[in-house]
Amino acid sequence: MDGNQVFILGLGLQSPWKLVGQNLDTSTKPNTLTIDVAADRGSLYPCPCCGKACPAHDFKSLTWRHLNFFQHHCFITAQVPRTKCEEHGVRRVNVPWAREGSKFTLLFEQALLMLAREMPVKACAEYIGVRDKRIWRVIKHYVGRALLEMDLSELKAIGLDETASKRGHNYVTVFIDMNRTDKPVVFATPGKGKETVKLFKTFIEEHQGKADNILEVVCDMSPAFLAAAKEELPNANVTIDWFHVVQLFTKALDDVRKAERKLQNMPKALRWAVLKNADGPLTEKQIAALAELEVSDLHTATAWLIKEKLRWIRKAETNNAARWRLSNFINYARKKLGDIEILEPVRKALETVERHADKILERWSSTYTNARMEGLNSLFQAARARAKGYSNTGTFIMMIFLIASPITDILKSI
Repeated sequence: MDGNQVFILGLGLQSPWKLVGQNLDTSTKPNTLTIDVAADRGSLYPCPCCGKACPAHDFKSLTWRHLNFFQHHCFITAQVPRTKCEEHGVRRVNVPWAREGSKFTLLFEQALLMLAREMPVKACAEYIGVRDKRIWRVIKHYVGRALLEMDLSELKAIGLDETASKRGHNYVTVFIDMNRTDKPVVFATPGKGKETVKLFKTFIEEHQGKADNILEVVCDMSPAFLAAAKEELPNANVTIDWFHVVQLFTKALDDVRKAERKLQNMPKALRWAVLKNADGPLTEKQIAALAELEVSDLHTATAWLIKEKLRWIRKAETNNAARWRLSNFINYARKKLGDIEILEPVRKALETVERHADKILERWSSTYTNARMEGLNSLFQAARARAKGYSNTGTFIMMIFLIASPITDILKSI
């Protein structure tokens, strides 16, 4: 097999296209390999509108960046014709190695998308040797294409949560298909609250889905989310995930610790120790801090004991057992809290749990949890940190789709 055959196979060239030459320019750094492609004179080309074989009207020289050939940058050049179709007039033909309007080959774009999923786009641009804006245009095209082709007719259970898009109160709300085991993100939109659920309803109805088909919603205790779910997804059973219950009391505990620390000394290493489970992976200093806390008369100790008792509820095996334990927990916490002012954050957390007790107990009836959503949020924030933030919310949303939506199905078709 000679060199020309290697290039022909690598590019997937088919009639009427053929390789007519190649040139390696060693005067540039990095070296540049140019592959020339052409068709025989008199060849017929398919009209880009109807596919009818038509003669060429004229030609224009075009160039595309291709995958590197060993360490050399590689480009494809071709004299691309415009066809003269009786029905559609003069139109530029589409070449089989690149999508219309792109200056990259399909294989090069596929490589860009795979790299952009694993590293910041700016670093990807420096590594490949193209401007980052050009990579963002590729990402936008394929994410948009994936969204257009998304079929949500079978969507029945969703999870939703907000994730920070930048510093300050800037959020993106992400919706996932709870029945999809891999790449579950189906929608993401700027902001949080009722409006995001309305936008989600509109989106699914534009993609063969129906709001009435949504039977399960897993979310946090946000009043806006809960109200919007009731209004926009009337047939959905709402479950408040247990993670958010623990998160609520953990934050309240930390607020108590911060307030009490201003009044008196605390055991060393207590800050991180109280945020972990008592039987979790603790350092020796953290174990000592918790032991000291337990025998102290600190109000932080009361808040910590209440937070730790949540694990007893979580271990209930049935809905009835969980209901009894939750009721017992509420009574226990009330007695512990009394009317002590500094424990007000924990008191508010307890009131929130009482208001949403029925939806919290649905956790023992539902087969869905928001654990995957929290894991995805970690991935999104890690990507944001690697990129040192995104210039706008739109680019962050594109990255969310690229990381965790069925975009891989589109990649396979490139």
